[in-house]
Amino acid sequence: MMEEQVILVNAQDEQIGTMPKMEAHEKAVLHRAFSVFIFNAQNELMLQQRAAHKYHSPLLWTNTCCSHQRVGESNLEAGTRRLQEEMGFVTPLKETTWFIYKAPFDNGLTEHELDHIMVGSYEAAPVINTEEVEAWKWMPLEAVKADIKQQPTLYTEWFKIIFEKFYEHINTTNESHHK
Repeated sequence: MMEEQVILVNAQDEQIGTMPKMEAHEKAVLHRAFSVFIFNAQNELMLQQRAAHKYHSPLLWTNTCCSHQRVGESNLEAGTRRLQEEMGFVTPLKETTWFIYKAPFDNGLTEHELDHIMVGSYEAAPVINTEEVEAWKWMPLEAVKADIKQQPTLYTEWFKIIFEKFYEHINTTNESHHK
């Protein structure tokens, strides 16, 4: 199987090329990515625990799903595809904002991503893909915030960054999504 390509972008999110995913993470090159946040009617966030064999951040808790867009794929198409692949369901998503972050990992790789944040709502249990996801749970945002503070090593770097920077944004976007 050909290695997945990521879309290289500049700081304005304009595509400037592609590169194999591992190479982009080895060289810390800025590329496009997305993070999906799914909420239920109780305003709880669906968290996933990454599978044990993932090449970075194994068994860490993070937002509902995240990945990289493919060439020619919109952010919403990519979010919908990955939600189906990882969590086994589809629900309408809404784009909220994006930001750039850089996070080094213990294994020498670095995430340098322009990350698009999308939110959606869902009430049922997901049907997780065990190749990608170890476990899942619903958690109130306040509890997530407190737990990240108490046990930061249990969460992915990007999730902590998103949560810190965009907690209010995600919360208000989600609340308006449910009205």
